[in-house]
Amino acid sequence: MKRFTIEDLDRTVEGGIIASCQPVAGGPLDQDEIVVAMALACEKGGAKALRIEGVERVAKVRRASRIPVIGIVKRDLENTDVRITPGIDEVRGLADAGADIIAFDATHRSRPVRREKIAEAILASGCHAMADCASIRDVHFALACDVGFIGTTLSGYVGGNTPVEPDYDFLSSAVEIAPRVIAEGRYNTPDRARQACRLGAWGVTVGTALTRIETMTGWFAEGLESLSGEAGRVLVMRRRLSVAPAGGPASAGRRDSGA
Repeated sequence: MKRFTIEDLDRTVEGGIIASCQPVAGGPLDQDEIVVAMALACEKGGAKALRIEGVERVAKVRRASRIPVIGIVKRDLENTDVRITPGIDEVRGLADAGADIIAFDATHRSRPVRREKIAEAILASGCHAMADCASIRDVHFALACDVGFIGTTLSGYVGGNTPVEPDYDFLSSAVEIAPRVIAEGRYNTPDRARQACRLGAWGVTVGTALTRIETMTGWFAEGLESLSGEAGRVLVMRRRLSVAPAGGPASAGRRDSGA
């Protein structure tokens, strides 16, 4: 029996932020306890659901949090670029860990296990399925497999240079054919998240801007460093406090109160 029905999810998550708590791999925050703390902080801040990577972390977050958990497993495999929940074992592990929704790579790329089998395994496990897509072709595939949630997650990440802006065109096309589309991929400001909802997104996943401190700090650092090359840069003048010698200029204008 599902912990959250579709109706529950529509009532509690729709129109809200889904916090992706995935720290930089190998970074200082890449620890189970910190991921749980991030998840709880995001929940307290108003996140309506959480996206968590790794079976053990899904289990720990599920025990600590009361909001829905989208679970994934990322694996680097030979002879494929597919990384997100690529096999049946990952599906079973996430389901046993308590994931409410399991997301998988639904792109049309070579893979060790057919997409249809992954979707089938997720639904058979009693969890809701989410298809991480890169194109409308992927969306059509997912809907044909009865996948309940569509993510624009992989748009811009399946070849070529990754754009800076979210793929609003893809989102707009997806919401025309799918009832529950989660905007994901470079929605890293409140304005971009609002625009996604205006276009019809069911929810908006935000990750880097919330939980990847190294990356966010780097954005600010690079922004400030770029100032050094700007023509006509205004230099901030710092006031210097000078200590004048006794009887010097600092005391020249003082009146002798004893006169």
